[in-house]
Order: sequence, then structure tokens, then C-alpha cells
Amino acid sequence: MARLHTRKHGKSKSRKPLADAVKIDVDKSKVEEAILNYSKQGMNSAQIGQSVKTDLGAGYLKPVLGKRLSQFLIEKGIKKELPDDIMSLMQKAVGMRKHLAANKRDVYGRIRLMRVESKIWRLSKYYRNTGRLPVEWKYNPEQAALMIKKA
Repeated sequence: MARLHTRKHGKSKSRKPLADAVKIDVDKSKVEEAILNYSKQGMNSAQIGQSVKTDLGAGYLKPVLGKRLSQFLIEKGIKKELPDDIMSLMQKAVGMRKHLAANKRDVYGRIRLMRVESKIWRLSKYYRNTGRLPVEWKYNPEQAALMIKKA
């Protein structure tokens, strides 16, 4: 399947290695403790996964934990207001809006902002349908700027 905005195709049949093929010599309790420490430091799930991978050599977390990292964090009572992917897209959109306020003739920047915001709308629709966002939640650029400033 082609990418959304670039018309390029990804690698065909690229897969993660199976859990049996990956050697796991990591203590599950150490990994869980490290994940909780990183989440208390304010890292998002991508940063947590990367840090555990480099510090403990855990590789993929799903074979170690038996569940996904986001499911593990929700189970431990650490639930964020918004999913990480929407939050990072909103940070990007806020930065683009700030740039466009100073550079009003940047047409390509406006086009890229439209692309980023369309991704936010599409993701928010998915998360509202799956129940991770409230049904009445909508993306508002002004509120996004306030949320980014607060975080």
C-alpha cells in the first residue's frame, strides 16, 4: 500500500523477528521497574522503549512483558491525557503555526501544516471510535498551543 502523501511504497513484507528467534535474557522485574522509573521522569512511550532497549538490552518489550508497553502503563495506572502520536503531531503543528506567523509567505509551510493537521484529524477520529479519546474531543489549534505550553 502506498504512503498517504508521498506516493512511495514501503518495504514489502518487512516484519519484526519472532519472539522465539530473539534471545531474551532480561529479568522481567528489572524491565518493569525501569519502565515505571522512566514514566515518572516524564518520558513518552517511544522514549521509554528506546531507553529500555539501550540500557537493559531488552530488544522488543512485548515478548518480555507479555503485553504492549501502552497496555502495561495503563494497567499500572499511568494513563496520559492524549496518546503520544497525537501529542507529537500537535507539537509539530504548533511549531509550524509559530513559524508561519513570522513567515507569512511560506506557501510550502502552509501545505505541510495542512498535511500535519489532516493526520491529527484522522487519528483523532480513530481514537474517538476506539474510546481512547472522549467522543466530543476536537482538535483546536489554540487549545493545542496551550496544552503544549503546559506539558
